[in-house]
Amino acid sequence: MITNECINCGACEPECPNTAIYQGGVEWDALDGTKRPAIANEIFYIVPEKCTECVGFYDHEACAAVCPVDCCVPDPNIPEAEGVLIARARQIHPEKEFGADFPSRFRAGDGAPAPAAAGDGAPAAAAPQAPAARPAAAAAPPAAVATASAEDALSASVPPLEEYPVVLACFRCTGEFEVEFQYLKPGTVLHCPHCMGSYVPNTAMYQGIARRLKRFYDSWTKSFDEFRERRARELERFEASQRAALESLRTDVRSIGSKAEVAGAPARHRGFFG
Repeated sequence: MITNECINCGACEPECPNTAIYQGGVEWDALDGTKRPAIANEIFYIVPEKCTECVGFYDHEACAAVCPVDCCVPDPNIPEAEGVLIARARQIHPEKEFGADFPSRFRAGDGAPAPAAAGDGAPAAAAPQAPAARPAAAAAPPAAVATASAEDALSASVPPLEEYPVVLACFRCTGEFEVEFQYLKPGTVLHCPHCMGSYVPNTAMYQGIARRLKRFYDSWTKSFDEFRERRARELERFEASQRAALESLRTDVRSIGSKAEVAGAPARHRGFFG
């Protein structure tokens, strides 16, 4: 079922292998070829008679995997066993062969989204790219700068928060790709550049990544601020020490120079025992 939290993004509809998901107000197609009244008018809805919870196709519910607000959930009023669901899948898809090892959420840990098994009917798709999706590259350490600006170079090695490259793993093909954090908002339909399937971040993922990034950026900024303050104090002490050393040098040199007996200077009488 789809709960009232639905934002009508439409990400779930194309993922359903049974065409059991319809836009609000749209009539649904029964197996006998007739049209039936819409179950909901304001939001997308799932037809229970056509839903198999993706048993036979995936080891997770495809609609739940792409829903950005986690509103595709099992209907507590219609609990169904795996046997009932695979029988329905065979009825809806008489042309398809379902082997004994058909994919099922019951075998993947109570529906937790997991990579789809490459088997009967499992689409090979998994995500074209959204505004900035690109294959993930191995992280490289910032180049060392052996100058007074090394600190600035290190600071500049981290991009602005909104541009931070978040690495995602496609749940279909398991390929990794990068998306800037600003495009990771719930409801944004991303696409995997490896298999061109859709990938929609959900609220839990976004909030988890946002909290982690915020902790890092707050700590990173604080560390640099403290370092700069500490360095300023140390530089001030260093400069004071060096100025004192320089003044001491000048005093000593002046003293030595003023006491030296240079050639041509009048000789001072030292007395008999001088």
